[in-house]
Amino acid sequence: MATDDAVLGAVREALSEVEDPELRRSIVELGMISDLRREGGRLTVEVALTSDSHPWRDALLASIESTAVGAAAGDRVELDVHTMDDAELDRLMEVLEVAPDSMPGQTRENVFQSGASRARVIAVSSGKGGVGKSSITTNLAVALARDGAAVGLVDADVWGFSIPRMLGVDRPPNLVGRVIVPPEVHGVRCVSIGYFVDEDQAVVWRGPMLHKAMEQFLVDVYWGELDYLLVDMPPGTGDIAISLSQFLPTVEVVVVTTPQLAAQRVAVRAGAMAKKANQRVLGVIENMSWLVEADGSHRAIFGEGGGEALAEHLDVPLLGQVPIDEVLREGADAGRPVVAAHPDSPAATEIVRIADAIAATQRTRIRRPELKLM
Repeated sequence: MATDDAVLGAVREALSEVEDPELRRSIVELGMISDLRREGGRLTVEVALTSDSHPWRDALLASIESTAVGAAAGDRVELDVHTMDDAELDRLMEVLEVAPDSMPGQTRENVFQSGASRARVIAVSSGKGGVGKSSITTNLAVALARDGAAVGLVDADVWGFSIPRMLGVDRPPNLVGRVIVPPEVHGVRCVSIGYFVDEDQAVVWRGPMLHKAMEQFLVDVYWGELDYLLVDMPPGTGDIAISLSQFLPTVEVVVVTTPQLAAQRVAVRAGAMAKKANQRVLGVIENMSWLVEADGSHRAIFGEGGGEALAEHLDVPLLGQVPIDEVLREGADAGRPVVAAHPDSPAATEIVRIADAIAATQRTRIRRPELKLM
């Protein structure tokens, strides 16, 4: 008969392979298995959940129980579940490398600013609204995630937040200890002001509040180890663009326009803003380039040449031209990104190609912004 130590060791080793689906780390490493006890053919697994509102509670407990049963040498397995106390949460924060609460007037480290994060930061911007920037950002994020990358997405369009709906997010972020853990859909972790206000509520904020909100999105959110952080920028060149140029010194910019020359002329300003802030412009994406008719021909509803003219003006590549595609619009409204729901559609195929082109470029080195305001 196996000794208690042997059985407990085997169970702990098996449980170390179970990951918390929210934090993507071993539950043993995270301290979620607070105790293992064996007595009289009964094995008790004491589980410390990270929060009362753990979004995957039932699935995680089922996985823990089945794993323990498989390694328990025939013992009857019981789970003793509680929520982490303050001491356990402090140890969890140490594992997650989250700094202690800051002194008044100070904030935690911005890993995207300090260079501690390996993530490539890509801002998707436009000169004006209505060009499909948010749907392009959403689908680029999903395309990168489907290729195996760890992707985060910041909805920085405070006044026109739409990313949670487009991505299909169905729950708010979870508070774990001192950090906010954003929900993950299609492999993309997303944070948005839309989680904290009603969808039909107007956000009437001035510069300092916008600045603080953007900072909190970066330093108070547990992103984990990301390969990419995408930022859906508000249209134009206002306060948020200025703040993010300070918070994200390695940011690279993609500018979205339509073929319409009027949209292209406005989008020039977004590209000029990026260059003035010493940011690298990766290229231009032309959206709504044409409608594919039943006979296979292309109908340029919004004109032609806007994307090419903008790319030439900014001296950057035209990364791609995304056609008008009904399933792209339907997916944005229903929370089903087209690259996931209709991967063979013309729009999805082009967006995936663009994502591959972005991934193939070299990461920008850290450069401090040199933005000079009038």
